[in-house]
Amino acid sequence: MAKSPSSLTAHITRLEMTAPPKASLPVPVNIQTAIMRAPGIPLPFYRYLYRQVGARWQWVDRLRMSDEALTETLHDKRNNISVLYVNGAPAGFYEYFCEDEDTIELCHFGLIEHALGLGIGKWFLLQALYAIWTLNPTRVTTTTNNLDHPRALQLYQMFGFSPVSTGTGIVRPLSDKELLEIARKS
Repeated sequence: MAKSPSSLTAHITRLEMTAPPKASLPVPVNIQTAIMRAPGIPLPFYRYLYRQVGARWQWVDRLRMSDEALTETLHDKRNNISVLYVNGAPAGFYEYFCEDEDTIELCHFGLIEHALGLGIGKWFLLQALYAIWTLNPTRVTTTTNNLDHPRALQLYQMFGFSPVSTGTGIVRPLSDKELLEIARKS
């Protein structure tokens, strides 16, 4: 019988920004990009994106959700998902949630491994922030942790986020049984 993976301790940083980013970056050269909103995203496609972006960073929460719970979360009118395509293939996504008229949470942001190193991460984050700030919130929040990309915290701060609190949490990596179940749902 396969042993369950050990739990990991995550050092969590909560961040917020209270003004739109001042930075401006050109579209990366020599690649074709498109960012498309995905209202009503099909669950298998979302799980694919979430797994491809988050596997190396231990994103597990949404993969453990039932179809019903995930559908309710994703299709909530306050939730918005946009997918990045590079040279015609999915390359990442961002997701934000309008908590109320003042606060929007950037709850997921990332690139699929084949898009890492192309020089589009900063540009893509800036596009996500531009989209969020068109809604005129008074603050945008996000959370990262030490299991995320090593430069995630630095990148968020570069575009105007400031840490507001820190803490710890436990992440329980997916077991082989859970991975098989996820594969069946896709």
